[in-house]
Amino acid sequence: MRSTTPAVPALRRREILGAGLTAALLPLSVRAQAFPARPVTLVVPFPAGGSVDLIARLYAEPLSKALGTPVVIDNRAGAGGSIASAQVARAKPDGYTLVVSSQSSHLANPLTQANPGYDPIKDFISISQLARSINVLLVNPAVPAKTFKEFVALVKSRPGELNFCSAGPGSMGQLNVELMKSQLQLNATHVPYRGGGPLVTALISNEVQFGLDNLAPFLPHIQAGKLRALAVASPTRVAALPDVPTFTELGYPVLNTTSWIGLAAPAKTPPEVITALHKAVRTVADQPTMVEALLARGSLAPEAQSPAQFTAMMSERLALYGEMVKRAGIRGE
Repeated sequence: MRSTTPAVPALRRREILGAGLTAALLPLSVRAQAFPARPVTLVVPFPAGGSVDLIARLYAEPLSKALGTPVVIDNRAGAGGSIASAQVARAKPDGYTLVVSSQSSHLANPLTQANPGYDPIKDFISISQLARSINVLLVNPAVPAKTFKEFVALVKSRPGELNFCSAGPGSMGQLNVELMKSQLQLNATHVPYRGGGPLVTALISNEVQFGLDNLAPFLPHIQAGKLRALAVASPTRVAALPDVPTFTELGYPVLNTTSWIGLAAPAKTPPEVITALHKAVRTVADQPTMVEALLARGSLAPEAQSPAQFTAMMSERLALYGEMVKRAGIRGE
């Protein structure tokens, strides 16, 4: 029986086949031009006004221009960042739902919480750093130690007597001090608080004697003489604190690590989408206005890492802090 399907001229068939072959051979960068076709959401797993939220909002507008689509901030606080991070890990891996990651959500929580609901390496693709936060070791002025060396000697002479603060059990503030304690064989008592505000008040009132946490909220109080800085975790000395040495200068480079805030996508997000997002972030991060804006907020420009390099750095820190967490028996809330 003769077919009733209309015949397609041989030349036309070759044109159709040729067009399909050409599309298949197009480089990924060309085919990825379809992304983004709608707004991109940056999920911030903490309340508005915190350091992670501030950095996310700093990037939102310039990132929307770089991507050519609106970038929306969505604050979803809870469980120290674990709830929202777990939600993004399960989101559709298409590049339109991202999480603003940090050492709290993607390092401290997985190490100290029994079941945060996600694996920071397996369940995410880390796109790029957004900023690095300088950490500072500081004491109440009543503490009789004017230098880092004097501080270490004081703590060793009074084992367990000095108290240190953190923003909660299993927080990076606790992990930072515990790492310092393990490196210098120190004995001090942890006093957790609920958030950064109470923590600052406790240090100023000498309710606790020292802490090792992000510089930004403490800098005005250091400059006012209400707190004393003894060391900073920073690539170089901080311009606002020129007399305060870095941990590397003091002989402890392992303590000289800045905290990071970054951007991550669900695992299995297409490589071409990750490439587009990484390129957009780097375009914004390299702008002098962004570098200046970050410095004004007590942060440093992000390291120019590829997604693979970012992931490798995270893995190294998870291993470093993980061993210490196990030895110290640290558990989050």
